[in-house]
Amino acid sequence: MPSPKAPSSTKMRAADVAYDAIESMIVTLQLKPGAPIVESELIEITGLGRTPLREALMRMSSNGLIVQLPRRGLIVKDIEAAEHVTLIETRRVIERLIASSAARRATPQLRQDILACGEQMVAAANNGKLEEFMAADQALDHVIHEACRNPSAVAAVIPLIIKCRRFWYAYQHEGDMHEAARCHMLLAKGIAEGNEEAAAQGADNLMNYLESYTRKVING
Repeated sequence: MPSPKAPSSTKMRAADVAYDAIESMIVTLQLKPGAPIVESELIEITGLGRTPLREALMRMSSNGLIVQLPRRGLIVKDIEAAEHVTLIETRRVIERLIASSAARRATPQLRQDILACGEQMVAAANNGKLEEFMAADQALDHVIHEACRNPSAVAAVIPLIIKCRRFWYAYQHEGDMHEAARCHMLLAKGIAEGNEEAAAQGADNLMNYLESYTRKVING
């Protein structure tokens, strides 16, 4: 019996493109919580085929961005503020590991890149540019994840980060870009300086801010 063929790189790239496009729509609330997932509409928006789209939706289901409901099909998962507190508890543990590992393992170039991303977040906050702030935040995550060289920790934290980013878009009126940028900058400096303790503390400070912000949303 012949062995199954490995998926082609073209197919994998298409699925990744579909995932990134739909994830962005969910995170930025273009696809709102509770909205139905309509394959034909997503195919038209992304310009991709049904197979890569379904692969992307399977990944999103495993990440908890979409859920299958009886008689309703796939829908975008609701944002539950109380559940978000426990999400941050989990993220805190992983982020400490990633931060300290990045401080220990980052190359000189990655240290420069991490600092630059932190500076971009501060500049965006000072200018009140939300989209630039979120882009710099995402770029900082990517370079820290590369620097830490711990794929299992990165795989575990990415779904949590995505949900946190969506929470921020949903409740940005309760957030403080300046304080968030300050916390990210402390994290970036700790990693850039190779100081594992400062990097871990920076991660803690960021999680402290996210938790206080979440509780503010819950308490109205």
